Order: sequence, then structure tokens, then C-alpha cells
Amino acid sequence: MPELPEVETVRQTLKQLVLNKRVKDVSIFWDNIIKRPQDPNDFRAWIQGQELQDINRKGKFLIFHFEDISMVSHLRMEGKFGVYNASLPKPKHTHVIFHFTDGTELRYDDVRKFGTMHLFEKGQEWNEKPLIQLGPDPFDPSFTTEYFYAKLQKTSRLIKSVLLDQSVVAGLGNIYVDEALYKAGLHPERIAKELTYDEASRLKEASTQTIVEAVKQGGTTIRSYLNGQGEMGMFQQQLKVYGKENTGCFGCGNPIIKLKVSGRGTHVCPRCQK
Repeated sequence: MPELPEVETVRQTLKQLVLNKRVKDVSIFWDNIIKRPQDPNDFRAWIQGQELQDINRKGKFLIFHFEDISMVSHLRMEGKFGVYNASLPKPKHTHVIFHFTDGTELRYDDVRKFGTMHLFEKGQEWNEKPLIQLGPDPFDPSFTTEYFYAKLQKTSRLIKSVLLDQSVVAGLGNIYVDEALYKAGLHPERIAKELTYDEASRLKEASTQTIVEAVKQGGTTIRSYLNGQGEMGMFQQQLKVYGKENTGCFGCGNPIIKLKVSGRGTHVCPRCQK
């Protein structure tokens, strides 16, 4: 699943390719992707003739700002946006096409068809689901140690489960949670409310640093992720624990082990993360 760094990389690349283009029409080949309005014909009518002015992001959601409306989109497991010339044939798994007046197209591909698109009156997207349910992401100034520590003090869940909770911190997924916990030297099965203030501060900083570095590298390509220009992310070359089962720890040389934590495959150095 694309996580925050991958979504941010897609946002940055798409901004280079589609800003200030006007939508001539929209083709929808899989209606279930369209969540708001429920009728795909209304979706088409809302967006026809609109100029795309900006692309924003909150957690793992992309936010396309047109003149009068905003589109909130989640890529889910394997969704991809790409920009193509209209003369190119439509691939099998292309489910939504935004046709621009200049002869190019923004195409949404999704093998599993799990992605979503919501339309709102511009500005209203922040006050309704799904965005209103999200906590701050690691780039948000409101994601402070004080905020994070207060959230941890209210729950007896495992710290990995808390980090994966999008209402606490938006955008972190399995890869970057494993990496942040390793960087902070904390075991994923620690009880959240038992972390000290200093440990919470260390983990907060590790989470932000991990995300910042991943964005610099264009995200992580484990299986199928590509950015808006069809390029792979390169952060997988810097992963310290994720996917490193039975290889030596970067810090101590001890073998990395794989556990099941909160139903997710989890990679840990048993010496560095006691």
C-alpha cells in the first residue's frame, strides 16, 4: 500500500504535469471507485469544465483542488495516477480517465479496484469524512511531542498499533512504522501508555525523520508502486529492518526477526529494540 512518502511523491510529480489544465470530460469504467456523489454521472457533471489549480495531501490522501470543487482520493492497495497522451490505448486496469482540453489525460489505474474518489465544494473537504477523521501527519506543526505523548497516555494498545492508527498520526504504514521504531530503539510490543516522555519524543522525531528521508528518495518500491511519471521509489535501499528477516542488524549485527504484531508482519532487532 502506498504510504505517506509515496503519496507525497505522486503529488509532487503530478503537480509538474497537470496543473492549470482544464477537464473536458471524465470517463468512469468502474463505478465503485466514485464515493461522493454516489451517482457517477453527477461526478462527471461536477468536474467537467473545471481547471485543476493545485494538488495537496493529508496523510495518505491526495486532494485535487479545482476552481470550485475539491477531489479527495485514496490509492488504497495499488492505485496509481499517471499522465498520458489521449492517443495511447487504455490499459485493462484503467478505471477513471480525466480528459483535458489539451489532448492529455490523467488516468487512474487500480488492479484491485479498492481506490476511492470523493468530490466536495471547495473548502468543505476538511470538514467531512474521510479527512476529518485524520490526525496530523508527521509534517504538520501540530504533531508535537506534547500532542503525541498525550495520545499515548490514553491507551493500553501496543505502540505499533497506535502508530498505525490514522486518527493519531496520519500517513504512517507498516514499512515506516517498523523503521521508525527501530530508529527510536523501541520494541513494537511496548504498551503505549508506558512509554516515557523522552521515549515518546524520540519516537516522534524518528517517525518524522524516517518520512522526510523517504520522501527525498521518492518513496519505497516493494512491489508495484510507481510515481506519477512511472518511476520507482528508491528508499528500499535504505531500509534497516523492514524485509530484512534473518539478515544482520545494521547497528549490532544480530539477526533481524519477524513477528506478528497487531495482525501485521513486523521486523525487529531483538538486541537494539528490547
